[in-house]
Amino acid sequence: MIKPLYNNVLLKKEKASNETSSGIIITQKEKDEEYARVVAVSECKEVKINDHVYEMPLKVGDKVMYKKYSGTEVKDQDEEYILIKAEDILAIVD
Repeated sequence: MIKPLYNNVLLKKEKASNETSSGIIITQKEKDEEYARVVAVSECKEVKINDHVYEMPLKVGDKVMYKKYSGTEVKDQDEEYILIKAEDILAIVD
């Protein structure tokens, strides 16, 4: 298993659903690559963003939205992941 260091987070991309929560089927296929699940978080307890220090807000299992072209794609045992800096994660999605 890949263990992120410093302010990095390991994500697994979520597959796009073609059905909304109310059951409406979407015929246009749009990639949902900006959403992923947190698989692993570094042991770092703080994240520094623009000279401000914040407590690490992420935990394993969180669904997050991240900057589309950030991070590094990695493979481990036939699984594809994204290793990304915590500051490139834009939001936690409920």
